[in-house]
Amino acid sequence: MDAPVELDVAIIGAGFSGLYALHRVRDDLGLKTRVFEAAQGVGGTWYWNRYPGARCDSESYYYSYSFSEELDQDWVWSSRYPEQAEILTYLEHVAERFDLAKDIQFNSRITSTHYDDSANRWRLTTDSGQQIVARYVISAVGCLSTRNVPDFKGLDQFAGDWYHTGAWPHEKVDFTGKRVGLIGTGSTGIQATPVIAQEADHLTVFQRTPNFTVPARNEPLSEQASREIKENYRQIRDTCKASAGGFPFEPIERLASDVSESEREKIYSDLWELGGFRFLAQSFADLVIDEAANETAASFIREKIAQIVNDPNIAKLLMPTDHPYGTKRPPIDTNYYDTFNRDNVDLVNVREAPIIEITKNGVKTTAGEYELDTLVFATGFDAMTGPLLAMDIRGKDDLMLKDAWEAGPRTYLGLQVAGFPNFFTVTGPGSPSVLTNMPVSIEQHVEWITDCIAYMQSHGLSRIEATDDAQEEWVRYVAEQAELTLYPKANSWYVGANVPGKTRVFMPFVGGLDIYREHCDEVAKDGYRGFALSN
Repeated sequence: MDAPVELDVAIIGAGFSGLYALHRVRDDLGLKTRVFEAAQGVGGTWYWNRYPGARCDSESYYYSYSFSEELDQDWVWSSRYPEQAEILTYLEHVAERFDLAKDIQFNSRITSTHYDDSANRWRLTTDSGQQIVARYVISAVGCLSTRNVPDFKGLDQFAGDWYHTGAWPHEKVDFTGKRVGLIGTGSTGIQATPVIAQEADHLTVFQRTPNFTVPARNEPLSEQASREIKENYRQIRDTCKASAGGFPFEPIERLASDVSESEREKIYSDLWELGGFRFLAQSFADLVIDEAANETAASFIREKIAQIVNDPNIAKLLMPTDHPYGTKRPPIDTNYYDTFNRDNVDLVNVREAPIIEITKNGVKTTAGEYELDTLVFATGFDAMTGPLLAMDIRGKDDLMLKDAWEAGPRTYLGLQVAGFPNFFTVTGPGSPSVLTNMPVSIEQHVEWITDCIAYMQSHGLSRIEATDDAQEEWVRYVAEQAELTLYPKANSWYVGANVPGKTRVFMPFVGGLDIYREHCDEVAKDGYRGFALSN
């Protein structure tokens, strides 16, 4: 057995978070660091999610790193919303530009992460049995990286091919002449449906819960638009960092009740044509806190569905009625509703007629059997907690993270868990994370963590751990903030509703990235209040 690899900092994951963490820890702090990545290359979620139609739903120019002005000026995005391949190319470019790959160990999945109290070291093991010893661990595994494949009876006997969108093959999947079944109508299913429908002989979409979605209005990024962005990049980045959602949108203070019905209709219509998250972020300030205000937006989208979809029965099936708009991940789309006007597309309501099993020939519901050649699971992820729980993390006194989180995830600031010293989580539960433009939240977390480690180094400290009291106070605060909104009214993956048996807790912090950043800065300024520091 080879001797363990000795490190100052072990980083898990080589996506947006892991790459930036490596750059900061290695290049800014000068610490011995290595990234451990399960995939064969960098990219994180953009390495694995190669499904048809995979595209970012934040605009390219701000869904990117802000730490290097030279990178901002040199990189040229091709379109308003970049496809998966372009984002992956961008991250590969970042890894090459900052010489990161030499300190990334690919094809190395971390299977256990155990704290040695007597040595104040973390002992990690990879799937090949390699041992790593590190003073600090930074988990950069992402919020959406543990796939949720429903445990359907009979899947192993299906005679055709099946795929999960979160583990798509690197080679093209050819749907030509195939009868395809797609299960799931969240953001991923909404992106994949129009693209698969164009190629497949027939597509059957199995829908349990209809989703609100607005058009993306993707288009090439012109030279003039790109030039204007580069000229104003510093201001754009500063606006993102100071905002509640990490977007460069001007804050909206008006309420839905502040304008007449006709004015409101025009605002929604203009934003519908503009496309993207602006529909939610730049219409009215009270959409996710006031049911009456929310219903004005929900009704507008339902009316649009009725106008777009020719068959009134199909249109009605596509209209959400069981959750307020925006309380589930708000998808944006390219021709999603129009796709249901195609002759080769059917919509199956599996809430009314649930799936019983997967058969040799297809999918069987209580209403009948659908013969298929290919199955696509767009069933999402065990979000936020799943990637961490998959690593057999054990803290002091052999405390297992899954036991510490038995009643739901508990963190301090989404950055640390009491009982797990020197273990940091990037965009963990209890932080704004998935409710924001992720690169902005990621940079804020990585910078806070590396600043904290630098503080430890300069003060001769070697151990930092969230206290129980601070953690409990933060957990209560996160829950109180959520209860002030409409978010808990939806059975979303924000609360783990898509994973059977998962404890229902609203996981992200809804108070806004700006407010959250203030909390984090104040904690650091007060000598890391709420943490126990020692040598």
